[in-house]
Amino acid sequence: MRQLVTYDGQEFRNMFAAASTWLEKSVPDINAINVFPVPDGDTGTNMFLTMCAVMEEADRVSDHSVTTMAKAMAQGALMGARGNSGVILSQFFRGLAKGLDGKEFLDGAAWAMALSEASRAAYKGLSQPVEGTMLTVIRDAAKAAEEIARTNPGDITSITEAAVKAAKESVARTPLLLPVLREAGVVDAGGQGIYVLFEGILCYLKGELEIMKYRKPELIAAGASGGAVVGGIGSETEEAYGYCTNFLLEGSKLNPDKIRKRLERKGKSVVVVGDENTVRVHIHTYDPGGVIKFATSLGTLHQLQIQNMDDQHVTFLEMQQERLSKLEMGVVAVVSGDGLAEVFRSLGAAAIVPGGQTMNPSVQEILQAVEAVPSQKVIVLPNNKNIIPAASQVQSLTSKEVVVVPSKTIPQGIAALVAFNYEGTLEENMQAMEAAIAAVKTLEVTTAVRSTQIKGVKVKQGQAIVILDDKDLIAAADDVVEALMAGLDTVGLEGVEIVTLYYGKGVEASEAERVVLELRNRYPDKQVELVFGGQPNYYYIVSLE
Repeated sequence: MRQLVTYDGQEFRNMFAAASTWLEKSVPDINAINVFPVPDGDTGTNMFLTMCAVMEEADRVSDHSVTTMAKAMAQGALMGARGNSGVILSQFFRGLAKGLDGKEFLDGAAWAMALSEASRAAYKGLSQPVEGTMLTVIRDAAKAAEEIARTNPGDITSITEAAVKAAKESVARTPLLLPVLREAGVVDAGGQGIYVLFEGILCYLKGELEIMKYRKPELIAAGASGGAVVGGIGSETEEAYGYCTNFLLEGSKLNPDKIRKRLERKGKSVVVVGDENTVRVHIHTYDPGGVIKFATSLGTLHQLQIQNMDDQHVTFLEMQQERLSKLEMGVVAVVSGDGLAEVFRSLGAAAIVPGGQTMNPSVQEILQAVEAVPSQKVIVLPNNKNIIPAASQVQSLTSKEVVVVPSKTIPQGIAALVAFNYEGTLEENMQAMEAAIAAVKTLEVTTAVRSTQIKGVKVKQGQAIVILDDKDLIAAADDVVEALMAGLDTVGLEGVEIVTLYYGKGVEASEAERVVLELRNRYPDKQVELVFGGQPNYYYIVSLE
């Protein structure tokens, strides 16, 4: 973990550079859930391109003060804002700059205060703020940051951790606030983008830039629907959407508040942000000509974009359905456990075949999954050594080009999927995924069904046992946690950076959390993560990376 107590302007820039890089990885996922309020562009793309403008302006700053850097980033956001989400994001940066005005360095208290100012600015920029959007996520994150800052104002990392946690929970709640999201079974796309940005900042503060290279942001599931599923708003009455109109207005003595009030008479989803010299406008209107006429009476227009949302609405759902079919390559994974299945889906698996230890799927079941994937090139992750032979049989039974990456454990399969690159060739992906498998160790904690002795380890029936990489029995004990700790001691964690526990169907969440706390106390230099796996037969599956 980074030891800096305060950060200068360059560190502040680096925080958002990491966030922008993290957001870039999530652009396709965020675009795929862009269904509210109307399909007026790609939310993920718009947010990322806005962040690119932010970083371009930041790179021009040589001054090391936070206030100078924050003002430059706000200007970059304003000039480069794209779409509704980008304009709101620009207002977020404007609020940050206001909150950090006069600050040479950034500390925890200033960071929390600036986030609150950013939230107020984001709300102020909209004529009719809607809850359940990125506005709500920003506000909830800022509120959480403020609460931690009251008791621990010097710890920027802890304050950001609280913001990230609150943002994640807020994103999951967005369908509860917006019926259109609940109907579609998705979370708010802009809110997801804000969560990703905050998480990227946290990764930087914790010194995890290297880890970010091999992972991707989590796609938050819609809490009200049990999962984030790309889909249309089938029961919604169709309505004409008009034209999504965006432009940058330059002039003198401009008044954003007055401009916003005038434009509210001309359309909906009005966002007007800026200052007396430069104003960014986003509006949905049936009369873009009238909007442009009014704007040109005030100054000069730049970056004018007008999109017919009626046409977009007609094609939007078709585009979403076609997106998967256009992918040349897909991944099929064999997984047992609701939680683990969700992990694989969130990482991009195109199809899940239920199965694992004691429930090996048939060749037919794997073949059906391969055929169901729209891609013509398919990679199969068996995630169990006993399933590899059946998976290999599929290659001769389909016209598709199928390869089996021989993952023998769940952590190996996850590591392989993280290494998967849609833009790579089949051969390149095989090599990358097999290399990722080799870098992971797996511990599985289960119950001995008989008494035995293997390589000096004595086991009694009913004891908890630990298996390494699905082949070596390395520890046994009467208590599950005791066995787990003994297994970790046997393996040794030298060179391991991340320990991830996937807890099984029979383990209470509170119990698993106690185990994680004990691990964090025992290994303070390791990143210990806890994920619900829901797998049968195994108390814990542990990934060591």
